[in-house]
Amino acid sequence: MKLGYSEMGILATVGATTVSVYGLPKVGILSTGNELVQPGSALEPGKIRDSNKTVLMALFKEHGFPVIDLGIARDNVDALVAKLKYGLEMVDVLVSSGGVSMGEKDLLKPVLKEHFSAELHYGRVFMKPGLPNTFATVTNERNKRLVFGLPGNPVSAAVSANLFVIPALRKMSGHENPFQTTIKVKVLSTIQLDPRPEYQRVGLKWSPDSTVPTAEVTGYQISSRLLSMTCANGLLVLPPRTANQTQVNAGEIVDCIVIGRFSSGIILIC
Repeated sequence: MKLGYSEMGILATVGATTVSVYGLPKVGILSTGNELVQPGSALEPGKIRDSNKTVLMALFKEHGFPVIDLGIARDNVDALVAKLKYGLEMVDVLVSSGGVSMGEKDLLKPVLKEHFSAELHYGRVFMKPGLPNTFATVTNERNKRLVFGLPGNPVSAAVSANLFVIPALRKMSGHENPFQTTIKVKVLSTIQLDPRPEYQRVGLKWSPDSTVPTAEVTGYQISSRLLSMTCANGLLVLPPRTANQTQVNAGEIVDCIVIGRFSSGIILIC
């Protein structure tokens, strides 16, 4: 149970001025990549500004979790080891973005295993977006740290954080149900299914005369297009394409994970 204003009032009523509670896990955010520069930096050829850290820090703060900026790790073993060592000493959960795919510069998984004796629980997830997801634990004589390696594409990182990291943080904080709310919604347009299970970003609206909310896809759903997240307050849970089902038709009812507040007005299509 989360202590809100009514719970605090009840505690005051019965004279309970001291109670035992779960502590909030401290989260460290690390970006990886030679191409990254800080948001306030001027761009040079071959460089991009690091948006992932801003997105992830804002997301975790929105859910009430304390966060630490662990900076940017360059694509070499020594730099990544140094950043991870510092981060694992400072936080309960370390969340990185990038460096988890299959390229020669994707160093997170081998570095965790070889330099930190980490237990790798998964290294890929059959989903869209977010195939190259990683989860590992690093254990020493004092404690166990959780490490989430999220994809480098900004939408993949944001979706993966909502699906995997937020529930883990809520579980560590003592929530009885750590998962975000899933509801039934009516889709407003026909959606072609992908071979992988997919989480499409949608705008949800609940009209007074509707029995279920409506869901409108927020434009192009490519994993690099962060604009599709800015208008989204739900993740539509779509099954993989099969020979018997290749699309979800307009008007069908499907599951949707709520990731933001509802709107009673016009849905913006980004």
